[in-house]
Amino acid sequence: MPHELDKILISYEQPDFKDKLSKLRFAVVHAARFRIDSKENEQLRDIVKEVMRRGDNAVEEYTERYDGIKLTPEQFRVSKGDLEKAHTEINKELLKSIHQAIENVRKYQEEIFIGNFKHPGIKYTPIKRIGICVPGASAPLPSTVIMTAVPAQVAGVKEIVVVSPPRYKGSIHPVILAVCKELGIDEVYRIGGAQAVVALARGTDVISKVYKIVGPGNQWVQMAKREVFGPVDIDSIAGPSEVLIIANDEADPAWVASDILSQAEHDPGSAILFTDSPKLSEEVLEELKKQVKQLDRTRDTYECLQKFSGIAVFENMQDIIEWANDFASEHLEIQCGEQSRQIAEKIENAGAIFIGDYSPVAVGDYWAGPSHTLPTGMTAKFFSPLSANDFIKSTSIIEYDKQKLAESAEDIIRLAEVEGLDAHAKSIKIRQQ
Repeated sequence: MPHELDKILISYEQPDFKDKLSKLRFAVVHAARFRIDSKENEQLRDIVKEVMRRGDNAVEEYTERYDGIKLTPEQFRVSKGDLEKAHTEINKELLKSIHQAIENVRKYQEEIFIGNFKHPGIKYTPIKRIGICVPGASAPLPSTVIMTAVPAQVAGVKEIVVVSPPRYKGSIHPVILAVCKELGIDEVYRIGGAQAVVALARGTDVISKVYKIVGPGNQWVQMAKREVFGPVDIDSIAGPSEVLIIANDEADPAWVASDILSQAEHDPGSAILFTDSPKLSEEVLEELKKQVKQLDRTRDTYECLQKFSGIAVFENMQDIIEWANDFASEHLEIQCGEQSRQIAEKIENAGAIFIGDYSPVAVGDYWAGPSHTLPTGMTAKFFSPLSANDFIKSTSIIEYDKQKLAESAEDIIRLAEVEGLDAHAKSIKIRQQ
């Protein structure tokens, strides 16, 4: 009897294989954005306009409308007492794990920080004030605080603001507050959604303007980030979480299926397997059918598997690599035994590459050191993972003396005059008289 998940398995032998691959590729991309002519996009523009016009009063209105919580502007900010309470009451073993995760991220970010590079022709300065969006709808994400705030701290950012929707008993989940306290962040606001993004970008009577906004979120958050980009910087427009797994017949089908489900449970989340082994594809499919029933979020995960996920059988590994580079996935796992590292060398487009059977995405999400804030929706072709280097700005330093200017004067004058910029040329000539 056919199973509802059977349709996610496709093969190069099917005449419409490439069309089905293309649909898979764009399904998750479209899930991250509003159509320009959509009702949602029009509604988003109204939120942006109203928060810019009415500030805190508009934030209060939208928080009650969309989060079901009535807060006055004076209640937006989480008190230092609440932060301390959350930190004191958190499970001590969990706090120990959080502390080690923080240290792992800090060590990695310090090692890759370009601000340590010294050159007389460039000066690096940390961004003064940044905002972090932490989702709080389907589950608390304390790891997001770690993966965004620690790189900013390594870069030297002095003012870090966290916003998160009041979805836990009218406030923010205490584990998120505990992580903020552990990191020394005391400016935390119980607001979320598009209204929080605009408040950070514009500034209100209660919330001072930031200069960069980072962090994941739903369509409303990401589209709001796009709307405010320009007056402030953003990390990227991040869509639903996604993983592409490249595996051959050496991979363990139960492990591959488990990794697929770890992304599909994000609701929405996309998980795709590329393999050159028909046998593995069938075994993974059977494992999915079995393992999905054992999850807490079986129903939602089923839906993500059907809408945004797939198992694709290719004729050869070269075709897999070409399509993988085209998909430019957020997470790319390679489970191909001894060939894994060799295949990884041929991947040009991916947010993060996880090499080998013992490197599931969860290692990167929580522990390894690189930030889990990664480019999604094919944007890994031009965006990079968030890092400490995203929280500094560079200033060029130019210092000529009399002799050096004299050596270059004729060339500079010649270039200025060909562009018709007479005053530019004269600013050099006057110094040669």
